Amino acid sequence: MSDFLNDWLTEDTCETKEKNHQRVWNVLVVDDEPDIVNVTRLTLNSFTYKNKTLNVQHAYSASEAIEIISHSTDLALILLDVVMETDDAGLKLVKWIRNELGNHMVRIVLRTGQPGYAPEKSVIVDYDINDYKLKTELTAEKLFTVVISSLRAYDSLWSLEENRIGLMKILEGTSSLYRISSLKQFASGILDQISVLLKFPPEGILVMAKGMQPDTPERLTIIATTGLYETLEADEQGLINQPELTHNIALAHQNQKSVFLHPHDVLCIPAHNGHIFFIYFSPIYEIDAAEQALLEIFCERMSAAYDNYHLFGQLKKSQEASVVAMASLAEHKDEDTGLHVLRVRDLTEAIANELLQNGHFTDELTQGFLSKVGWASILHDIGKIGIPDCILQKKGKLDSDERTIMETHARMGEDILFKASELIQGRNYFSIAAEIAGGHHEYFDGNGYPRGLSGEQISLSARIVAVVDVFDALMSERPYKTAWPLNQAIDYILGRSSSQFDPLVVQAILALVTEKRLPPVLCEYYGLGKH
Repeated sequence: MSDFLNDWLTEDTCETKEKNHQRVWNVLVVDDEPDIVNVTRLTLNSFTYKNKTLNVQHAYSASEAIEIISHSTDLALILLDVVMETDDAGLKLVKWIRNELGNHMVRIVLRTGQPGYAPEKSVIVDYDINDYKLKTELTAEKLFTVVISSLRAYDSLWSLEENRIGLMKILEGTSSLYRISSLKQFASGILDQISVLLKFPPEGILVMAKGMQPDTPERLTIIATTGLYETLEADEQGLINQPELTHNIALAHQNQKSVFLHPHDVLCIPAHNGHIFFIYFSPIYEIDAAEQALLEIFCERMSAAYDNYHLFGQLKKSQEASVVAMASLAEHKDEDTGLHVLRVRDLTEAIANELLQNGHFTDELTQGFLSKVGWASILHDIGKIGIPDCILQKKGKLDSDERTIMETHARMGEDILFKASELIQGRNYFSIAAEIAGGHHEYFDGNGYPRGLSGEQISLSARIVAVVDVFDALMSERPYKTAWPLNQAIDYILGRSSSQFDPLVVQAILALVTEKRLPPVLCEYYGLGKH
């Protein structure tokens, strides 16, 4: 995209859209003869095209024209004298407009008062010149023809460019929505994309209807709001005092298509799972036919995006259900682990987010990792299902042989989970859980098991759970021990920083505990008081 277009697109959105829809065409007359300028301006002042009048500016030299053009992004036409300060001043100005300024939208008509002078054909082609005329030829009638044909070309170019930009924004917006994890975020993203597409500030509301019948339009749920509508309550009660809104949404639902009744427009986005979304917005101008067509394409893309979002959510829940089922199997073998694994999940998520907030491991702490590591940590001791009950449920201290058998649960859990992860493409709950199961008994200094890994040879997920697992075990009552006081548990963890535990993970958990920034259920369990 040219620099000129980039500048145009990055201006204040409302101002830019207003400019594009203002009721004038901006025309610049560049000529060193004042009489020619005055006659041209006088003639053009009576012209109209598509119900827009002409706003005519003038410059008496190429340098003056450069100053005007540099500060204008909406010039439609330049009537340009070829010979001014120099014999080729006009042609040099054209080169500057097209090549340096990067403005390929404004239409340019060359004029000359010297009958024997004509630019080369290559100039007309290479610099996208609309026409070349002798000044003596341009009677009022011929000037009208030249101007109207140039404005028509300018209007067509902008329509094509705006449609292209709109389609690109739809594609880019849809891609970003695929990465959103909650329905509210998804809905807010749609409203934002409408704002970007139409280039006006976000002012709208997105509602959802499920199983809604044509005669019950009041069964609506507000999912997201922007601008003036942010004060509406997030349920159907918020729509009671919005008759224009509910009427047009009901009309859109009845006809199963978008309704454009300015200033109360409604987009209809059907989904394949029984949901229908309606976007109500009130633009500052009437949506034209080209924009309506773009919005219909947008609705189709959003419908597909929501179906993919919903499918992704169902697959995510399926994986989480599988994790819970496997954790329940381990819990059946070791009744002490039931609530322990849920606390491990919550504490793991809290530490991972704390590390990210502190600027640590930013390459590893991706949104995908953060959304999975907590659930994956539930399975950290899944390998215990292969340990004999006589060892797993022994009340006293394990002897060396029993300890050796117990330690096999790390590799066993890793193998089980790794095989499960191979059935799912990409990094998933089970692949992260396999890292945790096989590495959460490794020591930061290399003296742990099963492989004697050290430092960052141990996966970050396992380094986090190593601290979490021990801290929660210390703070919990078990058949063979009582719960430790908080200060002793903190001293124990702190005393093993850099030996057993990653010091950055230790810093994170200590900050969360001492500042009481853990989730409420954990604060209550660990006796931290109000957070």
